[in-house]
Amino acid sequence: MSLQMVSSISNSSLIQPGFSLLNFDGHVFFFGQKGWPKRSCPTGVFLLDIKQNELKMKPAIFSKDSCYLPPLRYPAICTLRGNAESDKYQYIIHGGKTPNNDLSDKIYIMSLISKNSKKATFRCIEKDLAGDVPEARYGHTINVVHSRGKSVSVIFGGRSYIPLGQRTTEKWNSVVDCLPSVFLLDFEFGCATSYILPELQDGLSFHVSVARNDTIYILGGHSLQNNIRAPSLYKLKVDLPLGSPAVTCTVLPGGISVSSAVVTQIGDTEFVLVGGYQSDNQKRLVCNTIVLEDNKIEIVERESPHWTPDIKHCRMWFGCDMGKGSVLLGIPGDNKQMISDANYFYILRCRGAEEDEEEEPTAQTCSQTSAEDPGDSTPFEDSEEFCFSAEANSFDVDDTDTYNEDDEEDESETGYWITCSASCNVDINTWVPFYSTELNKPAMILCSSGDGHWVHAQCMDLSETMLLRLSEANVKYFCNEHVHLNKGLQTPKKVGQLKKQPMKPLRKKKAMKLTPVKKSFLRRLFE
Repeated sequence: MSLQMVSSISNSSLIQPGFSLLNFDGHVFFFGQKGWPKRSCPTGVFLLDIKQNELKMKPAIFSKDSCYLPPLRYPAICTLRGNAESDKYQYIIHGGKTPNNDLSDKIYIMSLISKNSKKATFRCIEKDLAGDVPEARYGHTINVVHSRGKSVSVIFGGRSYIPLGQRTTEKWNSVVDCLPSVFLLDFEFGCATSYILPELQDGLSFHVSVARNDTIYILGGHSLQNNIRAPSLYKLKVDLPLGSPAVTCTVLPGGISVSSAVVTQIGDTEFVLVGGYQSDNQKRLVCNTIVLEDNKIEIVERESPHWTPDIKHCRMWFGCDMGKGSVLLGIPGDNKQMISDANYFYILRCRGAEEDEEEEPTAQTCSQTSAEDPGDSTPFEDSEEFCFSAEANSFDVDDTDTYNEDDEEDESETGYWITCSASCNVDINTWVPFYSTELNKPAMILCSSGDGHWVHAQCMDLSETMLLRLSEANVKYFCNEHVHLNKGLQTPKKVGQLKKQPMKPLRKKKAMKLTPVKKSFLRRLFE
């Protein structure tokens, strides 16, 4: 194992605890930046370009038919292949935190549709499920299992906010362990089913999960309710017959007391466990090898890298699997740095140079790594970032324009690039200002139908005069799709201009005619 410090990194302040790495065709992409995306990279997805020990972040774009994907931190992520023979795969993204500290319960499928020397284009779609849909959460894991020629996704663990009815001002953002239910998600039929197993008594967060065929191994984790990191090891087996699925759980010996660890795959059946915490105030500097063979798991200690003094003495650390046996690790920068939230980064390579040949991964790893933001929680609280295994053939890519966050101001608002209606034609990649009041995002107006939803003013054919009137008036507005509700102010129909009738000219007064008698009288009067 070798540890190398990244000497230079552009925009390092975007990489904070909670980020994720996606590996497509050997190229590693960063997802889950701190704060809302900026104008130069509104997608919040960057290519990580590593050359000569220097890491640069280059923006990626989404296709026009993509849904909006917020910069989620601490989500659950895993790969999804079309079939066993296919080389193409997608990523499943579930849950996580938005920059507003809200929790997401949505499920996204993300795929790479094109890449050239300048840009990488992704497509992201949102999946709707029926049945026992998992609640919004973070710090959980997701894996894909295969049985009898079929496959399902499995979600377990995590944390969520306390129920809305139990919130108080002092404990508004307090979190609790999610119930220890196992969720099976079938994307083919669009349904979700939950299972309660007697072997799983306590909720877990920031645990490690490794999947192979029809079996998932869950290792370690932290329980908020008991505030312990039990050396637990569970074996979940999923059977997918023609009827209802069957899920069984077995408690195995030989677990490890660890949370927030990173797992990276170095062989067909071999993995390396790195980092994490073994107690509230102590990092875990020991590394382990995990071997999956013949429906069993073996965990042994292995030689650790030569950790630097900065890593040994830092208060917290975080990281993510880069694929191909490499891990990106970060530690907080010292107080002398000009950028307060900047971090130092290292690349840990767990494979030798002779082992860096192409290998098709047949298993998945999921782990929770890093630590929570220092401003959001106490030090050494469990990591809130999700990691996974993926291939990484090379990190050398063609030169492209590098994103520079110093060029722009931060934007703390989002949701402008949604598909507001069936006729919506606002595209994040091609949009230009339409109204004089617009600068870098489209004008929107709230439709008062139901719980309310936002629509683009341009898609509603609103004139600039009407848009200004609606923004100043205290009235309800209903979009074109809800005008049948007949409540409040609606988008006015276009009517022809009324013809103005010309005004009649004033009649001139006629001069008074004088008779001979009147003339004689007036002459005498003035003599």
